Amino acid sequence: MASTEGISVTRTQRRPRPDLWELAPCPVIVADEAGTVVEANPAATLLLAGALPGARMPDVVPAWLARGHEEAVAHTRLPARGSPDPGSLPSVSGRISAQSYAAHATRGRDELVVWWLVDDTDRRRAEEALATERERTRFLAEASNILLASLNSDRCMLATARLAAQYLADVAIVVTPTSGRKLPLAHAVAGQDVTRTLIAADPAQVPGLSEALQGFPPAPSRWIDPATLPDWILPSGFTGPIRSVVVTPLPGHGVPAGAMVLLRGTDRSEFSENEEVFARLFAARAGAALSASRLYSEQSAITRTLMRDLLPPRLRRLHGVEFAGGYRPADASERVGGDFYDIHPGSTDTEASLVVLGDVCGKGLDAAILTGKIRNTLQALTPMAEDHERMLQLLNGALLTSHHARFATMVLASVQRTENQVRLRLTSAGHPSPLVLHTDGGVEEVPTHGTLIGALDTIEAHTVEVMLDPGETCLLYTDGFTEARGGPLGDELFGEERLKRALSHCTDMPAEAVVERVQMLASQWLRNGAHDDMAVVAITAPLTTHLSAVNGHTRGRYTA
Repeated sequence: MASTEGISVTRTQRRPRPDLWELAPCPVIVADEAGTVVEANPAATLLLAGALPGARMPDVVPAWLARGHEEAVAHTRLPARGSPDPGSLPSVSGRISAQSYAAHATRGRDELVVWWLVDDTDRRRAEEALATERERTRFLAEASNILLASLNSDRCMLATARLAAQYLADVAIVVTPTSGRKLPLAHAVAGQDVTRTLIAADPAQVPGLSEALQGFPPAPSRWIDPATLPDWILPSGFTGPIRSVVVTPLPGHGVPAGAMVLLRGTDRSEFSENEEVFARLFAARAGAALSASRLYSEQSAITRTLMRDLLPPRLRRLHGVEFAGGYRPADASERVGGDFYDIHPGSTDTEASLVVLGDVCGKGLDAAILTGKIRNTLQALTPMAEDHERMLQLLNGALLTSHHARFATMVLASVQRTENQVRLRLTSAGHPSPLVLHTDGGVEEVPTHGTLIGALDTIEAHTVEVMLDPGETCLLYTDGFTEARGGPLGDELFGEERLKRALSHCTDMPAEAVVERVQMLASQWLRNGAHDDMAVVAITAPLTTHLSAVNGHTRGRYTA
């Protein structure tokens, strides 16, 4: 008895006093190996009303805690089997009502398990918020890479709709500013291809859409009734009920780039205020990308329109004479420069055509602008093309009165087919002399000369007339060929003599082949070295066959 009483006294002494349980910072439950609650502090009984001594754990605690207790009991038996860490017990976590708890198990007396329930709701919420922000940051980075990967406005519009449907909503609609009387739309449903349409619709039918297209701040989602949405805003084939709607502008560079409409079905929660803010962050990136692509498209269209008058024309056979031209700018990244050529066809076969080849001081776009002015001025002066010197004097006066401080050299060639020959009148204004290739391979310089255009108040020019027999070619070129520096050591000029030798091997070639050969040889000489603009024009009298008249008395005619 004494020993029993002693044991009883000892156990009583080991039992915590009730005031110590009340001081515990969290709910505590003590259970035995059979899963019976031995003891619970007041905080535990307040949290779990049935957690009283004698109750079974599966009946009074959540299932996750009951399973955790079974694992802890199994773990307490491992030391006898040589467990490497006999002091550690598993921890579990889960929800109790609306709160989240982490349950930590420790060993108690007499093989009991003590569960300490720690409320970690705030920590879990912080972790979930952090994970959400990380996911959103990753999405925005990915979206920026995708949206900025192309400057094509249509692709950017489709990418915006696809990304929004994939990450933000069940359905996304991107609306861009009206094209004429129709509204451009891109519909995207999660997991489906994006469709793009043009519809005649009034954006005012969608609450807040007209304002968003004008760049005004969006209306809160809770103000928009999904039942008021028109049928045209929904993609074809989408029949699910709409639970929540977000309409937000796509801000651009100075002007709105469009608007975005997000729809969620009844199987998802409504847009929260935080989600609306995130949608606007995505819309800001999408709007910037759309605005940049649209600005690029507009600038490209303007550039193409202006470039059309700056690029050299494509030459062809005209009035029985072969014409061919080639141009290579100094910078491979540019399409225009200071060298140019042009042709002004005669109105009839009997009227001479005017060919112009020139070289403006400088390179790049600045030189190309003056080139365009010279070409336009010469176009206006073509009615007096018979008087080359007069044309050059008027052009010289126009350049002197302009704000450009540049000069130019050029050569004019009036070209007219006469029987089987081609009559040329050549006038140089400070330009390299034209070269004539004869059928025997001989190359001759045309002795025309003159002063620069745009440098002096008065100019001098000397016109020379040349007749090309069938198969002969006149070559007009800029000094970019003769001054091309290259060769074996990379520092030797191509030079006039080397150009003449190259031309001498072009006998019986059509004009286009002559141009290609001259350009090829110059390119091989340069290799990858720097060079000036290079322009060349070949004028060839085609090989002809004389046809006698049927009656044998008239002169007959020549055919190419």
